Amino acid sequence: MVIPALTTIAVSPRLPFPKYIPSYTKSAGAGARTLCCSRSSGDGDLNGLVTSQSELERRGGAQMAKSFDGKHSIQSSDGELPAKNSEIWQLFREAQQNILYLDKQRVLAIEELNKAVSEKNLLLKKIEELELEKQVLDRKDQASVCWDLLLRIDSMVLTGMISCEEASKMRRLVMDHKVSIVDAFTDNLQKKDAELLEELRQFSYRSKKKGFHIVHICTEMAPIASFGAMASFVTGLSRALQRKGNLVEVIIPKYGSMNLNEVQELREIEVEYYSYFNGQLHGNRIWTGVVRGIGVTFIQPLYYSSFFNREKAHGYSDDFERFMYFSRASLDYIVKSSKKPDVLHIHNWQTAIIGPLFWEIFVQQGLEGSRILFTCHDIHAQFLVQPEKLALCGLDPARLHRPDRLQDNSNTHLANIMKGGMVYSNKVVIMSSTHSKGCIIHSLSHGLETTLNMHKEKLLVAPCGFDSLAWDPEKDKILSENYSADDMKGKSVCKIALQQKLGLAENSSFITVGCFLSDVSDVDTENLKAIVQNGTKMGVQFIFMMTGEVTSRHKELESLQVKIEDENVRFINRHDETLSHLIFGGSDIILCHSLHDPILQVPLKALRYGAAPIAITSNDNNGFRHFPDHDYETTKLAMFINSTFGYLSFSQALDEINNNPSEWNHKVFDAMTKDFSWDAECCDIHLSAYTAIKSL
Repeated sequence: MVIPALTTIAVSPRLPFPKYIPSYTKSAGAGARTLCCSRSSGDGDLNGLVTSQSELERRGGAQMAKSFDGKHSIQSSDGELPAKNSEIWQLFREAQQNILYLDKQRVLAIEELNKAVSEKNLLLKKIEELELEKQVLDRKDQASVCWDLLLRIDSMVLTGMISCEEASKMRRLVMDHKVSIVDAFTDNLQKKDAELLEELRQFSYRSKKKGFHIVHICTEMAPIASFGAMASFVTGLSRALQRKGNLVEVIIPKYGSMNLNEVQELREIEVEYYSYFNGQLHGNRIWTGVVRGIGVTFIQPLYYSSFFNREKAHGYSDDFERFMYFSRASLDYIVKSSKKPDVLHIHNWQTAIIGPLFWEIFVQQGLEGSRILFTCHDIHAQFLVQPEKLALCGLDPARLHRPDRLQDNSNTHLANIMKGGMVYSNKVVIMSSTHSKGCIIHSLSHGLETTLNMHKEKLLVAPCGFDSLAWDPEKDKILSENYSADDMKGKSVCKIALQQKLGLAENSSFITVGCFLSDVSDVDTENLKAIVQNGTKMGVQFIFMMTGEVTSRHKELESLQVKIEDENVRFINRHDETLSHLIFGGSDIILCHSLHDPILQVPLKALRYGAAPIAITSNDNNGFRHFPDHDYETTKLAMFINSTFGYLSFSQALDEINNNPSEWNHKVFDAMTKDFSWDAECCDIHLSAYTAIKSL
């Protein structure tokens, strides 16, 4: 279903009606007269305005006659009164013309307003229909999806696409894998038989392989607890892993600020369990539910109830104690519930302590077959503490505070929690969409170069992904017209719709640039101002959208809006999910604060929608840019993006669009045909890591 763009109507309060300049003026004095207009509902009136000169003369004479009492008489020379009356009639005629013009403008404005309201109501109706469709899709149960597949298999047999023997195997496959079938095929049922058959065969191949049981122990998960890059990663990767036949679950704190509306089947387990902290056992309440098809366990401390019942997830002086408690409680829960996962997947410094806890305490408590994988989303965000604090969760500080374990490489009197996660994990994955393993070790290790060098054999680099089910121009119902790499006509339609909605000049040949700026975007506003000013001189259109919470950063960007006010520039000062789809669909270029954007995944979405991601740098021509990195172990995404758009400045991108359109279009086509979603390289790298550590 296609939603038409809502036309933006702007009615200026300054109506261009003709101004009256009196041909006769006289200062107020004894001879001055006051002209009064009274309302009348007679046949000759228009809202009280007299419409004929004879009527004006009759009323004017009568009115002036009443203005004198019997003691006075009108003294005038011959012809003076008719001349003044003529001027009065001229005044009325011009006033009448102005009023009629105003009335006409009012009618036109009302018509335009009604048109805008009509379009708005139509859009709201379309949105309601989409919501209903989504609800129907969400309610589609196992039986419906399975029967759809079974009937399609019948059709394939009847048309001779598959043999009776293969059909029997596929029917058994559907019945034996109902849960994973629903997740894998709900969005594939609209495909043609040949495409669906290939999907079924791939699923059959994957189902024969023994999947992994993976438990994420983390502090973020979208959309229930989204605070940074980890949130979308955990949900996106977990769903991708389950689509490939693995069992994935998540353990997370039960925050007081958590969005529980996104949790299905939320219930409290009526059994209290205990975990160790600060020399004692403390009770915890356990909740379970399902988020986006992923089983989730929520841990709620009882004695330390204030640990997670706060406005924010982190940023407190006792963050170390809070997350050490949660890490230890998670392992105690896994042992108590007799889970035996293949992989415990931990994240950032907040749960990095699970590495030492596992090998020092828990491996002998029924978890001999489990292994640890540590994913680092932000290597800069390490956490240093006094080593004595490690005893809070049952660890021996004397055993761990050593150069080859948790002792910080620079501040040797402190323990580095992230370093401990790296040392004690079987595999370490560092998230980066643009840098190689060598670059991270030698240039971006933030004091951990010695540690990473020592453990480089177990170090992997993985790119971010994005949700290709929600972001796909071929199926995106928000776009005015869908399009693909093979048929780009719809992108021009989307550009016109975007221009129309935002009141920009409508022409599909104009270069349109989108830009999403968040409260964490580290953007040089002066450089951005120069880019926009140079671009608008060439007729380039710019659309900026603010995302995230309103912060001082937003105020800085709002001041930028004043500095670069131009008819070809639009600012949207709040995040609008619907409009963001239209911006990706209608833009030729997306300006990015970085080509590694793990939170919003703007560069990846831009590539999918046929818009080139161009990084904003401190110097548009000579500043550091992402050049192709030929170092070992560079991801496919990094190699592609750095060799296509990563080396281009904004001015170079404009030059290529104008002077070498065939090369530009080839790059755009190539980008749209590649898969950079969570299901692709990011998932493959983690699966290879799981496979490697299970063989240890």
